[in-house]
Amino acid sequence: MKLPALILAAALPTTALAGPDRVSILLGSEHINATEDFREFNPGVFLTWEREVFDYTIGVFQNSYSNVSPLVSIGYDVEVATEFEIGVFGGLAVYPGEGDRFDHSIGDVIPLIGLQARYRNFFTQLLPADGQSTDGVLTFGITFELN
Repeated sequence: MKLPALILAAALPTTALAGPDRVSILLGSEHINATEDFREFNPGVFLTWEREVFDYTIGVFQNSYSNVSPLVSIGYDVEVATEFEIGVFGGLAVYPGEGDRFDHSIGDVIPLIGLQARYRNFFTQLLPADGQSTDGVLTFGITFELN
């Protein structure tokens, strides 16, 4: 479990300059056209620092294999209507002991990319997959500004 601690520690200096702007609670996921049983209840908590151009996020969640995964990500969002944003994100998540399940990994560190949307206090993300065990993953949850 040293690698997750190192990833989070590396992310803290950039984010610790000020408190987080948003907290998000991941509730679950839907694996699109899955060929195996995945855990669809994936509780997690994420802190986001919203900056002028990019958003920076750190957090942990219960992954689809029932292990705890730390995550760091960067996102770019555009407001398309009042209280409605869409964007893209990329990041790294640690899947302890599961790295060999993915085509693209650095040991147990998995690169993630996808699309995201937020309407008021609800968010969703779409992560494409290679089609071997799922065509993609749709995640969803709730989010709150921290003022």
